[in-house]
Amino acid sequence: MTQYSFGIVPRYAEIDQQGVVFNGHYLTWFDEACTALFDHLGMSYPDLIADGLDMQVVHTEIDFRAPVRWREPVRIAVRCQRIGTTSFTLGFTVLGTDASGDEQPRVSGSNVYVVVSTADWAKRDVPHAIRVALSSVPGQ
Repeated sequence: MTQYSFGIVPRYAEIDQQGVVFNGHYLTWFDEACTALFDHLGMSYPDLIADGLDMQVVHTEIDFRAPVRWREPVRIAVRCQRIGTTSFTLGFTVLGTDASGDEQPRVSGSNVYVVVSTADWAKRDVPHAIRVALSSVPGQ
């Protein structure tokens, strides 16, 4: 599988008084990219819930490199960094095009997701099907 990416065009409501995307929105973008990745892999979030499982973000990191401005199209490249027993880590890079037309990283980050039961919210092993699907996503 080639690297998966998810396109975004920042909306006016996502821009702060400095004229750039407000930092908290990157977490929303990462979450949307994760959901889109799972859809792309044929593992929809509603199917996961129907199976009595959910995913919780237990750790996140965001590193700012350069601003993203209103209506500037960017894409969020997603990679699988790690698959553990009950958790997995996805890495995200927000990529924008500079004045010369080259794509450059603007923001990078990662989320650690823990698989939990919807019955008692206790940790569960990463299901085999998800483990196999995530294994097909290129790493770092």
